[in-house]
Amino acid sequence: MSASKPCDLTAVEARRLIGAKKLSPVELLNSCLERIAELNPILNAIVNPCYEQARHEARQAEMAVINGDELGPLHGLPLGVKDLNDVAGIKTTQGSPLFENVVPERDDNIVENMRRNGAIVVGKTNVPEHGFGATTDNPLYGITRNPYDPTLSAGASSGGTAVALATGMVPLAMGSDFAGSLRTPASYCGIAGFRPSVGAVPTDRRGMGWSPFDVEGPMGRTVADMKLLLGGMTASNLHDPLSQHVDPEFPETVRTIDLSDLKVAVSEDLGFAPMGKVTGEAFRQKLKLFESGFASVADNHPEMSNADRTFYVLRGIGFVHDFRQMYDENPDAFGPTIIDELKRAEKLTIADIGWAMSEHTRIFRNAESFFDDYDLLITPAASVPPFPHEEHYPKEIDGEDMGGYLRWEAISYGVTLFAGPAVVIRVGPGPANMPMGIQLIARKGSDCRLLDIAHTLEGIFAETTGLATSKPDLEALKA
Repeated sequence: MSASKPCDLTAVEARRLIGAKKLSPVELLNSCLERIAELNPILNAIVNPCYEQARHEARQAEMAVINGDELGPLHGLPLGVKDLNDVAGIKTTQGSPLFENVVPERDDNIVENMRRNGAIVVGKTNVPEHGFGATTDNPLYGITRNPYDPTLSAGASSGGTAVALATGMVPLAMGSDFAGSLRTPASYCGIAGFRPSVGAVPTDRRGMGWSPFDVEGPMGRTVADMKLLLGGMTASNLHDPLSQHVDPEFPETVRTIDLSDLKVAVSEDLGFAPMGKVTGEAFRQKLKLFESGFASVADNHPEMSNADRTFYVLRGIGFVHDFRQMYDENPDAFGPTIIDELKRAEKLTIADIGWAMSEHTRIFRNAESFFDDYDLLITPAASVPPFPHEEHYPKEIDGEDMGGYLRWEAISYGVTLFAGPAVVIRVGPGPANMPMGIQLIARKGSDCRLLDIAHTLEGIFAETTGLATSKPDLEALKA
């Protein structure tokens, strides 16, 4: 079925039509801006817009097509940039009053890469304050709402990105991921999200350059769109100490591959993560619909029984680095989430940190050994379905106290410790008829192959009853 409006096209199809001179970048941008005007007042996905600049760049992109100029892989495609990343001349607020008037003079390196490859920035996508929280909400711009049910969370911290993509406001948008920040919103909003291997998308944004936790990654309506954007995000950067060598022939096109020789492991909880009973049961039911396509499927996961403490200790180092001085200077400028986490982090000792670094190494090596025996690990993408905004985060799961805003995302942050790629793809309706995703995980460095596996599964799911995901009802949102 063809898309009814240009903004509903996938990024891959829109780029193909632009290159074939069958779609003008101006026409595509105008369609996206019309959709934003219709839905953003309801859903609040786009903040800090730059529409006039985008119109100017779209006209330039149109002339490049007319003149027969060489076109970049993202040429003429409207782009949403997470409001943690710098775009020259546009506010980067991080959802915080402390940064309400910060206007960077230059693009950060990833934005620079995407724009150099032809993308047109239309605005920033909303985030929780400083990027921390379980739902996308902040004191500057308020709540980003789930397009399938505006009373529910869109996830965080890339909730604005996920909503903008799910509703056709933009064909491309970037996210970032620390503990599940793009994977959970992808699952909650019925799209795809990709956490690349550490160093696969070099960045100069991290203040702690040696930390392997915070990565930048693409989000998209399809896996093919994400791989296209991943190619446009990636370039070698000597200022990132974890940067991997980037192949100049990085493939932007996904391949459909044979899944029948894959040895697959499955885990509901990685042996330590809380998992809601209703979600675990739904995950097993979904798995039954496609597991016969693999060579083998076994219940297994890497040994990582100390993952919780390991992650919290190492994450605490970053909290002290990022917020201690700002808190001392502006103690009333932070919400309770950051204050609680900062106080927890300041109790850490050098012995705690040394133990956690050693344990992280052990978990990483366990994962690498695990993938000697398995090609793929599949888990649920989230422990619970989308929850009401006013809950802030799931405080308990099946009667178990989560003890803070983050532990319910252990199924995601546990995978962060592997340092390898993880992709979330939709598997149709889940509990309460809300979108549901699964998480596909592979060995560090196997990013392109994992995306090809995800693309192949995505195609199968689209044709399988119980696994196909419907789009959000945009007319109902406007009613």
